[in-house]
Amino acid sequence: MKIQGAVIKEQGVTFGIVVTKKHIVDSKTESEKAFRAFNGVFGNIPIVLMGQDSRGIPKYRGRRDIVNFLANVHISQIPWKEYTVS
Repeated sequence: MKIQGAVIKEQGVTFGIVVTKKHIVDSKTESEKAFRAFNGVFGNIPIVLMGQDSRGIPKYRGRRDIVNFLANVHISQIPWKEYTVS
């Protein structure tokens, strides 16, 4: 399976972002399933999920400090890549 994601190091914190559908980000239960599924994709770093609404506005779920940081970063500034998940 291929996913879109990014690894970012900011202010001494390295974390991963995984693009998912917005309904997954909106649901605590579905988010927890996604966190388990993507655990280890980027190694042993925190993961944040990102989904976009119909206007392309991102919504994040994950560690609060990381989500707050990403709220102030334009989506085009994130170094997106395609990853293969086994």
